[in-house]
Amino acid sequence: MARFDVYNLEKQKIGEIDLSDEIFAAEVNPHLLYEVVKMQQANRRSGTASVKTRGEVSGGGRKPWRQKGTGRARQGSIRASHWVGGGKAMGPKPHDRSYRPPFKVRRGALCSALSLRAREGQVLILEGFDLPEIKTKRAAAALAKLGLTSALVVEAKGNEKLHRSIRNLPAFDVIPPEGLNVESILRRPALVLTAAAAKAVEARLA
Repeated sequence: MARFDVYNLEKQKIGEIDLSDEIFAAEVNPHLLYEVVKMQQANRRSGTASVKTRGEVSGGGRKPWRQKGTGRARQGSIRASHWVGGGKAMGPKPHDRSYRPPFKVRRGALCSALSLRAREGQVLILEGFDLPEIKTKRAAAALAKLGLTSALVVEAKGNEKLHRSIRNLPAFDVIPPEGLNVESILRRPALVLTAAAAKAVEARLA
């Protein structure tokens, strides 16, 4: 089992926690990280880019001039793709770019991302992260006291005071354990979890 120190908000060690080696001390697979981040970015694409083909551009129903005898190149329509104002040949059309790799790939990538941060010494486990009120300034002060300048904070969705206090900080993200994903982990240099959130992540990936 991978063993991590547990701290309070004063960054004083108050205990230890054991977490699964398979999740927090696994071999880092960069290809899995690449595949899952690519999937997440592709799934966010709206896929709404569109241009008109020659059949959709208005006008051009009549042959612009007769086939022979004018001295000019033969033309069939003023809305052909080589005309100014004509339709676009092989242009983009709306389509869904989303896809979903196998579960083992997604799970392996998430374990790799967690293990990468653990190997770098950038995983901080807190006993709890409770704030007395919804106040961004209080959250910023608590994170600064922990020595963090940028991090992903993982805490249960029920801790609304923390979620609403952190969401306005540009250098920090907050996410519930069930929403933890590879791109969010890699976006920030450090990972902060409460002990309960760490166990929830372990249970989710076990």
